[in-house]
Amino acid sequence: MRFPPLVEGRFIKRLNRFAALVDVERREYLVHVPNSGRMGELLVPGFRVLLAPAPNGTDRKTSFDLALVDTGDALSSADARLPNKLVAEALAQKRMPQFGGYPVARGEQVFGESRLDFMLEGPTGKCYVETKSVTLVENGVGLFPDAPTLRGVKHLRSLMAARDVGHQAAVVFVIQRADAEAFAPHDIADPLLGATLREAHDAGVAVWAYRCEVTERSIELTDTVPVLL
Repeated sequence: MRFPPLVEGRFIKRLNRFAALVDVERREYLVHVPNSGRMGELLVPGFRVLLAPAPNGTDRKTSFDLALVDTGDALSSADARLPNKLVAEALAQKRMPQFGGYPVARGEQVFGESRLDFMLEGPTGKCYVETKSVTLVENGVGLFPDAPTLRGVKHLRSLMAARDVGHQAAVVFVIQRADAEAFAPHDIADPLLGATLREAHDAGVAVWAYRCEVTERSIELTDTVPVLL
């Protein structure tokens, strides 16, 4: 997935969940933060950031979207909207062999109490898939979530409900940077999510984690990393 031409800046501070101030050529701009997570490891004053200009003709208070953060060790995507798109791209390009038996992919499908990201369908039946954005990496391990998420717990319970009635189900954690060697639930941040993920795994929900190759021009789902439960 290619980015539009990005604008370089320096992060100043986060104002609320979805807005921040960034310095671009010594001028302060209000930018949209497309991620409700805390992202304390990324949103650090002085960090170099790359911004996507707001589309022309839109009535917005913000001039840019926060796209990438340069931690000095790695480029990380800050956009929680991308994992869904990255998985859709990888499915279309047949780069996720574990789902190769499902030639049909439909997005945004309701099951139980949740709107899940994908419903895959093939000769063997249906597989419901939910994607999650991971930006936090500590000691080489991608961690999710970085703040409590009841919505994430609800999604996992819906995947378990799909398994209960005979469908396949999977959750894909997309680590939006390249410097992770494994993935684990972040039990310190949200013990309920961690417990529910282990329960889902025991109930037959497949748990996958992918890292991404991130450059200033593009981001792409690359390879899987071990899931530590």
